[in-house]
Amino acid sequence: MTTPAVIHFKDVDLDVISDWKGRIAVFLGADGRMDQTARRVNRLTKGALQRMVENPGFAKMKAGDNRELAFPAGLAAEAVIVTRLDRRPTVEDARKAGSAIAKSKGKNPLLVLAGNLAKSAELSLGLALRGYDFSDHKSDEEEKNGDITIMLSKPEEVAAESAPKAAVAEGVFFTRDLVNEPANVLTTDDFAARLAAMQELGLDVEILEEDALEKLGMRTLLSVGQGSESPTKVVVMQWNGGKKGDAPFALVGKGVVFDTGGISLKPGAGMEDMTMDMGGAGVVSGVMRTLALRKAKANVVGLVGLVENMPDGKATRPGDVVKSMKGDTVEIINTDAEGRLVLADVLWYAQERFKPSGMIDLATLTGAIIIGLGHENAGVFSNDDALCNAFLKAAKAEGEGAWRMPLGKAYDKQIKSRIADMKNVGGRPAGSITAAQFLQRFVKEDMPWIHLDIAGVASVAAETSFAPKGATGWGVMSLDRMIHDMFER
Repeated sequence: MTTPAVIHFKDVDLDVISDWKGRIAVFLGADGRMDQTARRVNRLTKGALQRMVENPGFAKMKAGDNRELAFPAGLAAEAVIVTRLDRRPTVEDARKAGSAIAKSKGKNPLLVLAGNLAKSAELSLGLALRGYDFSDHKSDEEEKNGDITIMLSKPEEVAAESAPKAAVAEGVFFTRDLVNEPANVLTTDDFAARLAAMQELGLDVEILEEDALEKLGMRTLLSVGQGSESPTKVVVMQWNGGKKGDAPFALVGKGVVFDTGGISLKPGAGMEDMTMDMGGAGVVSGVMRTLALRKAKANVVGLVGLVENMPDGKATRPGDVVKSMKGDTVEIINTDAEGRLVLADVLWYAQERFKPSGMIDLATLTGAIIIGLGHENAGVFSNDDALCNAFLKAAKAEGEGAWRMPLGKAYDKQIKSRIADMKNVGGRPAGSITAAQFLQRFVKEDMPWIHLDIAGVASVAAETSFAPKGATGWGVMSLDRMIHDMFER
């Protein structure tokens, strides 16, 4: 498992600077003002920082931007990373500065001269998030990231403030690892085993196998995996950190470890990217890991349906009719619209068993949401304004793009079936909305619910501010914050 670099918080000791081997990061405000640590670097490098401030290019640098002084005279360091950041930055600027430094850090040990910088805990989160590198399958990979030391005043206070953020970073990394893993490694068995291992963190983890799912009547879920040799599973993770007797909040994730489309076979080009089709389950797993690591004072249950969608002689066919756990029948028009079939049964099971106070499902569900929102925002569908607004507020605070989309009974006509209670697809128009309408039929009338379509944000082809290209871990930070704000204040 990929873990964030170890970050140490140390008191300011100016004598350490000259002999540090690796890289050193130093901060300059917009006016070029230097704190005592920057002044020491400037003196040791015979005025190099001051000359940078006086260069016209410095004024063009934005908050969080940096430049490097390579092999600086007067220092043992390989380079000095000079970052423009005010002493009292915004949360966003502090995180972006940390991320930019981490990108420049490489594999070297890093000394960050934070001094009296405010928002140093946010800086540490940016450092941690951008340090991710999925290299498990590279035989000639370089040494792992060197440790990070942040030198600042009041290190104990900042370390304590940073501890829950380190838990968030580990949850994000866990999600990224799951989404990045190839399907021959992350089988349904392997996925379930990784989640079961989190019992060591205090989670109560239960794995429901196919015979149990059959007895429960989860036939829409089971229909998806009929063509695969990998067994379908549902994993239930419970974190009971809140008041005894309080109803848990439920998170439900789609975990299709590989999706060929089944009998409705996808085109070959780009099919390799379908290893990320378990992104919803990956986010739920990362959130549950974070809650356990930071000992969240909330009751939360995470449920993931793990399945592989493959074509063979036993696979579900277009035109088949399947009865859900709820009892509704579904005409399968397109076997590539399998995620909603997975979620339908798991959503119903979550409500029947746990009677949660609210529920959010996550899925890389539709290509249509990418057409509508690109790779900047997840689609947010909800039947409850208060819950939806709480999530959108949390997502905005964490800088994770999310945009509310409509629901409405008028869309139901598109999924009306001639021979069953509903169809699993409603055609190309409003494809992400009709998918959400389908899921809403498996949400009880009085249940606050959000559906997050994360197809455009779970894994991306270009690097982001806080991640290299590939899996982003989108949603872990927002959901963790929402749970904190709703249940722990």
